[in-house]
Amino acid sequence: MTKVIPMRTASPAEKFRVLIVQSPYYEHIASQLLEGAKARLETAGCEIEIASVPGALEIPGTISIAYEFGDYDGFVALGCVIRGETTHYEIVSRESARGLMDLAIDGACIGNGIQTVENEGQAMTRANVSEMNKGAGAAEACLVMMQFRLDQEARDD
Repeated sequence: MTKVIPMRTASPAEKFRVLIVQSPYYEHIASQLLEGAKARLETAGCEIEIASVPGALEIPGTISIAYEFGDYDGFVALGCVIRGETTHYEIVSRESARGLMDLAIDGACIGNGIQTVENEGQAMTRANVSEMNKGAGAAEACLVMMQFRLDQEARDD
């Protein structure tokens, strides 16, 4: 028999501590992603800390260190990788996503807001808080994962 477990976001009464790790390589895009993520997490009543790293490849490593040594319930990864003329785009896109997925499989609650796009116009549409607001979407994914873990821990009690 299959049991469906509904996914729900955290209620404001639950205080989660979240680390946002962002790469401000494209500052105008990063600021929109950060604004959207912070607004969503603040609405949920989270305690937020922010770490900035040089690029998208450094995001998984930073989260890995914070997951091992920090006292965080979840993480939001924010950055942007825009395709260029070399294969660097494929490497950065693939490896940053793989690093985050490895951490998630290990149990870290992560919302992946690293945008991988063809051009700056696509990036701005996705990042802009008045358009697709992908920063808020990454924060929402983190909230859902933290709540799911909390629900599972409660079942074990």
